Parts: sequence; structure tokens; C-alpha cells
Amino acid sequence: MLTYNMDVTPESIWKRTTLSEAERAQSYSCTEAGLFYAQQRFSTARTDKESYILFYTLRGAGLIEQDGNHVVLETGQALLLNCRTAQSYCTAPGQSCWHHYWVHLDGAGVAAMEPLLLPDKKLTPVQLTGVRMQELFELVLEQMELGTVDSMVQTGLALHEMLALCAQSLFAQAEMTTNRQLILQAAETLRKNYRQELSLADLLSSAHMSKSYFLRLFRRYMGTTPYNYLVNFRITQAKELLVLTDHSISEIAQEAGFGDASNFSTRFAKATGQSPMQYRKSTLKSKESK
Repeated sequence: MLTYNMDVTPESIWKRTTLSEAERAQSYSCTEAGLFYAQQRFSTARTDKESYILFYTLRGAGLIEQDGNHVVLETGQALLLNCRTAQSYCTAPGQSCWHHYWVHLDGAGVAAMEPLLLPDKKLTPVQLTGVRMQELFELVLEQMELGTVDSMVQTGLALHEMLALCAQSLFAQAEMTTNRQLILQAAETLRKNYRQELSLADLLSSAHMSKSYFLRLFRRYMGTTPYNYLVNFRITQAKELLVLTDHSISEIAQEAGFGDASNFSTRFAKATGQSPMQYRKSTLKSKESK
């Protein structure tokens, strides 16, 4: 069952085709495709359809819902959806339009890509860059009406590349998320163990990557080197001790992980422009005057 409100502008495109026996045997084939300049009241809901659908948003955003999951598909994002389960999609609330390409596609190749593009069967938007996806949709729309063996091959290749672009982007996002998590864990290790002697080898033992790559990632996500991050954290702890306790400079140097007073004073002055004692006096004086 299908219900819809076709609130689209006249220049919108909706193409259909009937697959030949040869096309039905392909790993990637499509029966419908279009470019909808959907307006605010556009909506579609269906109980089932024997195909997948791939969306790609050009402008605005769409709201897609299935099996209790819902996602907003924003500009530059693509999403694969298995239409065999009830679904609905519409222009997202608060948006004046949802300009998007779409294609109903199917085949063994598409089914094989489903676990990658719908991890844990959850709707998963994919952020894409460049114009390649748009070019591929235009190619599919161009080839649909020809009905030749060459057009069948061109369409299949285009559909495969579309899904491959989505998969590659998801892999890159997953790798970025994993790398970021590793760096955040390394930073947490530095914070928890700042009183101890820590080496880069200690961090690398759990990161499982080369020294140069680890340092590059650490700078990307934390804005500095692991050593400078550790020194700055130690100085922050020392500042609190200088203000909140009457411990000696030597005692604070030990508690903050600097070892000796001389090293502590040098590092502290370089970072703050004041000696530890000057910082203590100026901060206390400031507090007293308030």
C-alpha cells in the first residue's frame, strides 16, 4: 500500500522502466528513479515494496522513518533503505524543501551491501563530498530510457559505484571515530597518571599504531603533543595546589608530577609568565581584593 502527497515543483523528474530478463539477472538494477524538488508538504508512506531505495539530498532535508528509527537526511547525505519493511519519508519539519535524488534498486549486489550500509539494520546517513554522487544519479536517469545492453551495463556500474561511495565514506567515518576514541583514551591516561613518569611507549602500547601516526592524530584531536598536554595538565593541578594549599614549592612539584622544584619552576614560568610563588601571591592578593 502506498500513500503520498506529491508536493513537488513541475521540473521534478520521475522515470520508470520495466526490467528485461537480462536486467533482472544483474547484480544491480533499477526500476524507478527521479529528482524531486520536494516542497514543505511532500510525504510518502508505504507498507512494502520489493526493492531498496537510495536517497541523496541536494538541498534542505528529509525525515525518513522505519521500524521505530528515524533520521534527518541533510544536504550532501545519502541513505540506503530496504523497502520490504514499512517506511515513510517526507520533507523534514522546519524545512521549506527537500530537493533529492532517489532510485529504487535491487539485485544480489545491493543485498550484499546492505549489512555495510545499514549496520545493525539501522538507518544510517552517509556524508559525501564532491559532485560524483550527483553525476551518477544523472547517468542513471539518462540511461534508463535507452533499454540497450550498453545502458544496462552503464546503469549497473553507476549503481555499484553509488553504494561503494557510501560504504567507503562509512568506513572512513568509522576509522575516524575509532582513532579519535584512541586518542581520547590516551589523553585520559595522561590525566589519570600525571603524577607518574610516563613515556610515549606507554601510550603506544595500547594504541597499536606507529609513533608518527599516533603523534599526528594526537595533535589533530588535542591540539598539541602528548608531552605538552601532560605538562599543561600538571601545571593546572599545580595552580590549584598553589592557591588552595600552603604546601611548599618542592611539595607541589612532587604532587604535580614534576619531580624537583627547579624543573617545576622552569616549566611553570614558561607556561604562565610567573614563578610559582609569584602566581600564588598574585592570585591570593586578587582574591583578597574582591
